[in-house]
Amino acid sequence: MSLGRGVPLSVLDLSILREGATSADALAQTTALAQCAQDNDYHRFWVAEHHNMPSVACTTPPVLIAHLAGATERIIIGSGGVMLPNHAPLVVAEQFAMLEALHPGRIDVGIGRAPGTDQHTAGALRRSEGALGAEDFPQDLFELMDLLGDRRFDTKIGDRFKATPAATSFPRIFLLGSSGYSAHLAARLGLPFGFAHHFDMGGTFEAAEIYRSRFEPSHILHEPHMIVTANVLAADSDEEAHWHAKSARLTGYLRRAGRFLALPSAQDAADHPDIDQAERMPSSRIVGEASKVAEQLHQLVDRIGANEAMVTAVAYDTEARIRSLQLLNKHW
Repeated sequence: MSLGRGVPLSVLDLSILREGATSADALAQTTALAQCAQDNDYHRFWVAEHHNMPSVACTTPPVLIAHLAGATERIIIGSGGVMLPNHAPLVVAEQFAMLEALHPGRIDVGIGRAPGTDQHTAGALRRSEGALGAEDFPQDLFELMDLLGDRRFDTKIGDRFKATPAATSFPRIFLLGSSGYSAHLAARLGLPFGFAHHFDMGGTFEAAEIYRSRFEPSHILHEPHMIVTANVLAADSDEEAHWHAKSARLTGYLRRAGRFLALPSAQDAADHPDIDQAERMPSSRIVGEASKVAEQLHQLVDRIGANEAMVTAVAYDTEARIRSLQLLNKHW
């Protein structure tokens, strides 16, 4: 039996802003997707941090996580991720400790080391151009772990400060990335690791090998646990799926050229002068009739040896995105 047949399915949502819609509309769509994911037995639902981007509405994952956890009852809600270089570790720890106190056992804190924006916006967030390097990331991560109950590194910050006065549980920490660096660090720390295969930057299989071969068991995790995130869009037919995927294919192509746009409708994408080039661009997207999509995702999970598959389904129509989650779960 395929290893992929037994792994959980989860969802990553970026709160994509559609042409003609508002930020409120994008966040309402995210809420509907979280409720759909829960109704269809997905394991967890994560949201991401992006800043000053015309196509993404979620700038502050802890605020959205609080809303989503209140709008659902069972599904695990988390960040995929919080970009730690943008924040003081104590602030992140306080936010997620409060979320965990409100929704015990249902909160993940996925941590990344990229800014989630351009360098000028990163400077405005941190109030210092001199703080833009990632060299402080390991120490910041150690401090966050210390504040959230993992005292292995004796950073002293856990002796001086408490993320919440009387915690009875702590959120789960995941290290996220799209490179061998993050895989190596997650392995060394014995943390679960999430790889951004959906970035289309390559290196997925190399990162998986690094993580598994160098994993050091910890009191957090005795064996490696890897989540692979993929762009997935399933429909009742190949034709329908590829039609709805035109929007994301176009914006993905334009984004690589430095052009950030709100998500167009499938028809507007089809009429765009760059759509032919966009659809010829190599991509790791898994798009098609649902049973075929499920099989391809199983194959990806098997090749990587992943413990969990996380999907991000981008389409203009909310119903197409909901239908994709429903169909994928049915065929999984």
